[in-house]
Amino acid sequence: MNQPLDDLEGVLDLRVEQLRRESDGVVSLTLVDPDGGALPEWTPGAHIDLGLPGVVRQYSLCGDPADRFTYRVAVLREENSRGGSRYVHEALRVGELVEVGGPRNNFALAPAERYQFVAGGIGITPLLPMIAAAEASGTPWSLAYGGRLRSSMAFTAELAAHGDKVDLAVEAERGPLDLAALLGIPRTDTAVYCCGPEGLLAAVEERCADWPDGSLHIERFKAKAVAGDAAADREFEVVCDRSGTTVRVPADRTVLDCLDEAGIVVDSACREGICGSCETKVLSGDVDHRDSLLSADEQASGQTAMLCVSRARSERLVLDL
Repeated sequence: MNQPLDDLEGVLDLRVEQLRRESDGVVSLTLVDPDGGALPEWTPGAHIDLGLPGVVRQYSLCGDPADRFTYRVAVLREENSRGGSRYVHEALRVGELVEVGGPRNNFALAPAERYQFVAGGIGITPLLPMIAAAEASGTPWSLAYGGRLRSSMAFTAELAAHGDKVDLAVEAERGPLDLAALLGIPRTDTAVYCCGPEGLLAAVEERCADWPDGSLHIERFKAKAVAGDAAADREFEVVCDRSGTTVRVPADRTVLDCLDEAGIVVDSACREGICGSCETKVLSGDVDHRDSLLSADEQASGQTAMLCVSRARSERLVLDL
């Protein structure tokens, strides 16, 4: 039985129109409205939530935003799957209905004079529509796409149409991506967009440390290890300004769970601080951010918080709820 997306608004039941093998270990799903209706609009970098048996997972949309009638996502077969990817690869069939929430975009393509895209493995998926958008606008771009084996790298046939703008770094053939050559010299005219495994993201973050603020844009598929403030693992108060409800959040409970018990409905999907569905405006209070989504500047501003993981350094948080 599927874990329902009850905590999200606008959930749709979409039909699997196509399942296609894109590489060793990667299949793509094409989803459509069973009645042939148009789907909610999205922009490059957006993702959707899929309600799969026992789990809710987020997948980047990797099709064409101009196509209002289909969504395409790609799913990597993970060895330590908690059920989501295994189900898609082994049990999901064409014609079945899947619960879909979203789309949401926490990885939007900002205007830039030039783009440097960096992908590792399945991290190519959110970059595909970005590349198409850059190409359509005439903005210069290049892609460095790393993978262990050529056979495991998805969508290479699509990317081949872009010629030498795409550099396929097959580790088994030539070693890993040369990030020092790629990002060693900071550029003021270039936005860097990167998605992939945590090791790649950490290395790119290190290489871009001296780049101008705001140059680097990263999306994580899994929550990074976040060191919270140990002193903040204590009880605090949350005030919901619009509803007038106040709840106490014990040291061993999340804000999201306590609000849910109090009847305050907040969108939620991943509960790991990576999807952004529970992002809420903070009116006052000092947030102990523990998400893997907001940038350092966004966290420092304290304007919003991911209620599934973040806590409070202050005695009270006042939220726009």
